[in-house]
Amino acid sequence: MSSQVVARNYASALFDLATRDGAAEFFGEGLDVVAQLLDEVPSFRRFLEVPGVSRDQKKALLRESFGEKVPTPVLHFLFLVVDRGRQRLLRQIQREYRGLLDEHLGREHVDVTVARALDGEGEISVTEQLSGILGKDVIPHFRVDPKLLGGIVFRSGDVVYDGSVRRRLEQMKRRLMAAEVSNE
Repeated sequence: MSSQVVARNYASALFDLATRDGAAEFFGEGLDVVAQLLDEVPSFRRFLEVPGVSRDQKKALLRESFGEKVPTPVLHFLFLVVDRGRQRLLRQIQREYRGLLDEHLGREHVDVTVARALDGEGEISVTEQLSGILGKDVIPHFRVDPKLLGGIVFRSGDVVYDGSVRRRLEQMKRRLMAAEVSNE
């Protein structure tokens, strides 16, 4: 079984518990705290992943690090992950959980590429328009690419919407080339 499938299964189990308790966002915030420490403190991550460190030592570190910072069920979930030897998947479990939470709350992450950086009002306007188009609350991830010349390109899942000036110019060029060939 692939690590992504395993991480998804763990995330789904925690998410089911969280939604039953009405605490899906609260549990997600707890997992975010764990993921942040894993990302920011490599020695913490290595300690959890080293096979020579006992499970009890790992759980003691988790209790010390997160006992007051995450909901108790999340802490117990972390203990379960360690007991099953899946602590290397904690970051991946957190990402899978976030995906389940976003889906549950009707949110969608969208990659948005623009030709020039937008100000705050511009970003809000684009976000509102994309939310209307997609019928979901959009969480935009903006990127600037001056090669677009103007317009916007956004990716939602596997679908790319290209409203850039560059693409329109390329289409116009192809139509002109096709028209010249057919008129000869």
